[in-house]
Amino acid sequence: MNSKNQKIDAPPPTKVGGFRQTLQHDKLKFIHEIYEKGMNVPAFVFASPELYEIMKKDKTIEQIKNVTKMPGVVEAVYVMPDAHQGYGFPIGGVAAFDMEKGVVSPGGVGYDINCGVRLLTTNILKEDFMKKRKEVMTSLAKNVPSGVGTKSSLSLKQKELDVVLTRGVEWAVENGFATKEDLENIESNGCISGADSSKVSQKAKGRGMNQLGSLGAGNHFLEVQFVEEILDKKIADVFGIKKSGQIVILIHSGSRGLGHQVASDYIRAMEEKYGFKNLPDRELVCAPIKSELGKNYLSAMACAANFGFVNRQILAYRVREVFAKFFPNAKLKLVYDVAHNIAKIETHLIRGKKRKLCVHRKGATRSFGPGNKEIPKKYLKTGQPIFIPGSMGTYSYVLAGTKKAESLTFGSTAHGAGRLLSRSNAVKTISPEHLKKELDREDVILETGSLAGAVEEAPEAYKDVNDVVRVSDNLGIGKLVARLKPLGVVKG
Repeated sequence: MNSKNQKIDAPPPTKVGGFRQTLQHDKLKFIHEIYEKGMNVPAFVFASPELYEIMKKDKTIEQIKNVTKMPGVVEAVYVMPDAHQGYGFPIGGVAAFDMEKGVVSPGGVGYDINCGVRLLTTNILKEDFMKKRKEVMTSLAKNVPSGVGTKSSLSLKQKELDVVLTRGVEWAVENGFATKEDLENIESNGCISGADSSKVSQKAKGRGMNQLGSLGAGNHFLEVQFVEEILDKKIADVFGIKKSGQIVILIHSGSRGLGHQVASDYIRAMEEKYGFKNLPDRELVCAPIKSELGKNYLSAMACAANFGFVNRQILAYRVREVFAKFFPNAKLKLVYDVAHNIAKIETHLIRGKKRKLCVHRKGATRSFGPGNKEIPKKYLKTGQPIFIPGSMGTYSYVLAGTKKAESLTFGSTAHGAGRLLSRSNAVKTISPEHLKKELDREDVILETGSLAGAVEEAPEAYKDVNDVVRVSDNLGIGKLVARLKPLGVVKG
């Protein structure tokens, strides 16, 4: 039978009422409900009035409406306060699909599979770091490969790469790049189950072969920060954030060329197998979760996600090397590592019943609360750590996961400030000279191979991260813990 353009049946629409009742005590100015004819489920946009107006200027709202029309979508589709237009799903979109009738879509994960962020705490104070800041930042830039297509100093043969893809950070532990304590403080312990390296193309493996332990370009960064203010001392203490002025390091990177190629391969395969005739947007091309192609994508995506976890682990190892050189007594501890672009099989309580779902988070962070068995034991009383980065000269924030998020957004919250200007518009409107002046004013050292390229990631190109975290905290989908301020940034 020719399956080209075959229709994948959708379930009947979900009623809005039950979900709405859970919101009755919230400040509704931060919640924008969309429910129109043709939508299988409602969409809920979590944003301040200002952030919502920004979203209406690109295709964010249109894209989220399209996601609600996909087969097997469950309960509602959610838009985080940092959302902006993306490929298929908006970046900042969260949706869950029924395991029997639902689909998996690469556009709901993104090209940079397991783009994510991790935070390291140190026992170094700002006043001591500032005495060596320039030397440390220069050394970090040399020790951490960054930039488009940049190769790592670590080169793997295919057999060893296959082990990385299937076992994740366990490989790094066995090879001296990670400790068992690191392993315990990574989402899913640094390994997504179901990974099968045979489902990853040779082209994808070739692109990843020499990129393990490289930062990449775009919005990826390594940032040395200090704790400017602790907002919840009890939780911060559990996270290892002890005092104002404490130096911390935030690392943001993903699965590099390997993840991008996995996405490209399966988008093409799904177009050929199922087409997009019955979808509201061809960028939402998908496959039934139960189909062979759907299962293959999830296996390949898991491999790319594992590559992303190991990539950030190698980057952390390089950072530790540099700090040990300048601060012999330095202790750099991993707080947590979270994925931003991923589809995960999870169990959630839906209208009083536990259901296994395929949850797509694209530009969104897990926000699992106290008691959740999927987070490290040390965080069972606080909820998992969440990190929401700013952009070079602006604040970053540490939050904690909540039970409210688990009941409201499939355990999800924002992942960053969110773009305000496209990269092309940023280049047109912001000069390298202006960027340098702004960073000098904020007393931030920038180490980059291209100041002109870094303009794409200038603070003005992003939304107000303070507004984003205010919405998350206000709605209870992420609890504010600490505010961080940058001192030095490494970008490709």
